[in-house]
Amino acid sequence: MTFVVTENCILCKSTDCVEVCPVDCFHEGPNFLAINPDECIDCAVCVPECPQEAIFAEDELPEKYLNFIELNKELCEIWPVITEMKEPLPECDKWDGVENKLQYLEK
Repeated sequence: MTFVVTENCILCKSTDCVEVCPVDCFHEGPNFLAINPDECIDCAVCVPECPQEAIFAEDELPEKYLNFIELNKELCEIWPVITEMKEPLPECDKWDGVENKLQYLEK
């Protein structure tokens, strides 16, 4: 099993989760993070660190986010690994909790 970054990360991109990942399985895009399912060891330490509550265990993923399983995998193939915490995007607080943000995802 793996963990999956979902919609609420879009336009927020808090990186608190990256700092605690023991296997460096996070990948960084312009306005979203993704977890590489082939590298995630199912340790769950990233989940409580995400201020936007955007990370779910694959088997506990709300149905509306099922498309994010494949999306995380796809994006990890093109984005670089991120291993250090950075500042969230400037308007993170404005976008936290906003629904239907997938249209704003920059690949």
